[in-house]
Amino acid sequence: MTRLYSALVSLVALGVLATSGFAQQSTARRGARVHPVQQLASRLPDDALEQLSDSLEQLVNKVSPAVVQIEVSGLGLTQDSGRKNTVVVVRQRAIGSGVIVDPEGYIMTNAHVIEGAQRIRVVMNTNPVHSSIAAHPRVLDATVIGVLKEADLALLKVDGRNLPTLHFNLDRDPQPGELVFAIGSPEGLQNSVTMGVVSSVSRQPDPDNPMVYLQTDAPINPGNSGGPLVDINGMLLGLNTFILSSSGGSEGLGFAIPAPVVNFVYQSLRKYGHVDHVEIGAVVQTITPALAQGLGLAQDWGVLIADLAPLGPAGLAGMKLEDIVIAIDGRPVMDLHRFAAALYQHPPDQVVRVDVLRGSEKLSFNVPAVTVSDRIDQLTNRVDPVTSHIARLGILGIDFNEDMRSALPFVRTASGVIVIGRAPGFNSFDTGLETGDLIHALNRTPIDTVEQLKAATAKLKSGDSVVVQIERQGQFQYLAFELE
Repeated sequence: MTRLYSALVSLVALGVLATSGFAQQSTARRGARVHPVQQLASRLPDDALEQLSDSLEQLVNKVSPAVVQIEVSGLGLTQDSGRKNTVVVVRQRAIGSGVIVDPEGYIMTNAHVIEGAQRIRVVMNTNPVHSSIAAHPRVLDATVIGVLKEADLALLKVDGRNLPTLHFNLDRDPQPGELVFAIGSPEGLQNSVTMGVVSSVSRQPDPDNPMVYLQTDAPINPGNSGGPLVDINGMLLGLNTFILSSSGGSEGLGFAIPAPVVNFVYQSLRKYGHVDHVEIGAVVQTITPALAQGLGLAQDWGVLIADLAPLGPAGLAGMKLEDIVIAIDGRPVMDLHRFAAALYQHPPDQVVRVDVLRGSEKLSFNVPAVTVSDRIDQLTNRVDPVTSHIARLGILGIDFNEDMRSALPFVRTASGVIVIGRAPGFNSFDTGLETGDLIHALNRTPIDTVEQLKAATAKLKSGDSVVVQIERQGQFQYLAFELE
């Protein structure tokens, strides 16, 4: 990409000349010597814009063959327009993007792109960039190798040999202001290319969620999900995953999962079909200045132990509430992202060394970690789109019992209804229920089964107040809302 770099330098120099042109002309009229920038301009190629355009075409020509369109079809729930309160099952379709990461046909995409899929087809990019004639598309059926919903990543496999691929950028960190390109199928328009810069290299939209993203102003729209964000060398910087928008379209706030995360999940899914990591039985949250002041903490940043699982590894090792985690396995922990990353990188057969700050005292603990897999993902095969649907709450749920302990090891009460997913199209209002929540009661009525939950909600009228007792990540809490 030396030519692309040179062309960009030329354009920057031309921009400088344009903004200083009046001063240069005035100097020339006074008979002063020629300005150094003016000397540079005289040596710039006359076809700088043409060089830039050619270089961008070469980049797209290099990258786009490894970008695919993903077509998903499946069954979903909706309401019968002719019959009030009647649920019907209909066929639904969706389109997203993906990246070929191995010539043998392995493709990374977003988990939400293939959610609920019964059939997945991959449309290969067979159109040369410089050709005005559309080639006949090559369409392949894909199988799901594995999914990690909490990172919104999925690995697909198609039958293929010597397919074009993109390589992960693992040797350097992206920089704010760096030129990047997004390629995908926005609104089904395959092989669409947009250009922008890296706006932020470490954006954490939810302070209580450890996922950190690359932010870019390269236009991204529905259908770009799962497509690549690449640098000027065609290296994969991240996987485009969502946008922040009040209109539903691109407003210059796009987010991509960083390449190191995508690569880690890819390697695990390909080798095992799932992503194993360790947990220590502790709930952590980001320390804010207000939290630090209210609790009298020694510092107003970092990660705080907010809860410990009863008889969990961290508690048994001696850790306490309000401990500030400062390092795991010797790696400094300054935020939730580094806390989660340290546990993902920890070998499952070794104890975790956790360094904490308790008051002004520094302590170290050896915690015998518990190895877990994709917990909720293990239970999705038990979901039936009709019998599991609780229409009044807009969720899909299944009965929870002791047999599911391996999937959710830190559940305190092994009964109730586990929320497996949302059922869009029924209740647009926000109940606050999330995937993984374990429902124990509704308006003080104990709930042990889906049928009991359906019966309890059937007695409610629009406008009634609802209080749901749930268990979320080992903590009990109440959710209150009015039924619509």
